[in-house]
Amino acid sequence: MPRRYHSKRGRAVAFDTDIMHVLNLTPMMDILTVLVVFLLITAVFTSITIMELSVPTNAGGAASNRPNFAIEVIVRKAGLQIANGRSVEAAIPKKDDKYDIELLSKMLLRLKAQYPEKEDATILMEPDIKYDHLIEIMDAVRLAEVRAEGSAEVRKTVLFPTISIGDAP
Repeated sequence: MPRRYHSKRGRAVAFDTDIMHVLNLTPMMDILTVLVVFLLITAVFTSITIMELSVPTNAGGAASNRPNFAIEVIVRKAGLQIANGRSVEAAIPKKDDKYDIELLSKMLLRLKAQYPEKEDATILMEPDIKYDHLIEIMDAVRLAEVRAEGSAEVRKTVLFPTISIGDAP
């Protein structure tokens, strides 16, 4: 029901108080439509990188004739250790409170030269090791950058692409 108000000139003016006649929702709907289209288009360009890992199992398989040699990189708070599945072969202490990734790459290159058919490695971590350190070490175990002598050319060499992770003993 319209109410009557008096204007400054003394005339009675009818004013409709229905809110839908006052609000114009068309511009807001236009903005929301454009926003939805924009978000749908840009959602295609976002991607997540997924690293494939193999999880070790206790399932018994057929016995193989190959020697049981495992490459284990143990990440400790004090540094890195390289083990063969039974004993620690080498220890790499931290350098300036950072893991020595270059020395790890050199040692893994030597192991790859000794066992060229070996494709898998295990990374074992102590609790409270930062995720960034894990990814950095996984990258070093997967690939190594090799520089040819007398050349500035850097070549990437695949070391152990199949990586398993677990808790350090």
